[in-house]
Amino acid sequence: MTRLTQFLATSAVVCAIAGGAQAGDKEIPRQVSFGGSCVKCELSGRNLSGARIIGANFSYSTLVGAILRDAKFQASAFVGADLTKADLSDSSMTGANFSGANLTSARLRSAEANGVVFNSANLTRADLSDAEATGATFVRSILTNATLRSATLRGVQFELADLNHANMSDIEATGANFGRAHLNGAILRSASLQGANFSRADANSASFQDADMTGASLSGGDFSRASFRSTDLTGASLAGASFDGADFKDADISHTMLVGVDLSGVRGLTQDQVDEACADSRTKLPRGLTARGCVGNARWIMRHQPRPRITMVPAVPAVPAAPAAPTPPAPPSAPRYLVSVGH
Repeated sequence: MTRLTQFLATSAVVCAIAGGAQAGDKEIPRQVSFGGSCVKCELSGRNLSGARIIGANFSYSTLVGAILRDAKFQASAFVGADLTKADLSDSSMTGANFSGANLTSARLRSAEANGVVFNSANLTRADLSDAEATGATFVRSILTNATLRSATLRGVQFELADLNHANMSDIEATGANFGRAHLNGAILRSASLQGANFSRADANSASFQDADMTGASLSGGDFSRASFRSTDLTGASLAGASFDGADFKDADISHTMLVGVDLSGVRGLTQDQVDEACADSRTKLPRGLTARGCVGNARWIMRHQPRPRITMVPAVPAVPAAPAAPTPPAPPSAPRYLVSVGH
């Protein structure tokens, strides 16, 4: 197929979609697969369920209330598109780009969104329950009052995101980055947050009850009035964070870095818990509790820095030693002369 033929075929599909939208037809026939460019198309309310969209460009298009259930749009662009109240449940959008898109009140339940870019997108009140979004990025996105219950969010980037009052109960977010994110009133009950980064996060009144935060970093964050009831904080770093009014009842703080942390205003903390943590004379504790240093006099240094780059150098075979020079032969002895004496 020539490049011209490909262009005409793509244009025909795009025109069919856009034309149906302009004609007011609410039902669009399903396509086996299609792509091409449909920038700024009007597709509000259209039924695209089950569609196969490969590498298409719907940037700045309007898809308000569109139905995309079970659709597959891998590597497609929806930059700046308006998908308010759109239904993307059970869809597969691996590698898609929704940067700056409006997904207010959109449904993405059980969607497959691995590696999807949602940077600066508006997902206010969006429903991402049970979604699979490993490696996705939500940098500076708005997820106020969003629902992410039981979502898989391993290694997801939520840096500077607005997650105020979001429901993230039972999420699997090992190694996720919530650095400088807003989590006021957010619910993360029973969440798996091993090694997650909450440095400088604003998590006032957030609930981490029963969560697994083993090895997590809470350094410099605001966790005032947050709940850590029965939370596993083993090996976590709390350095420089604020915990005024936070609840630590039954929390596991074994080997947790409390050096220099002000915990004088927390609730539910006991001497037995403090004895298992890594505290020092600068640690401020509730009245009656005493800091007794690290368990086993160990020094716990928690630093968040990039892993050193490993350079693969091919092994150089050993050069065999040069053989020893042979011992030079001894110089010949002086010649002997026969002297004859005549009479």
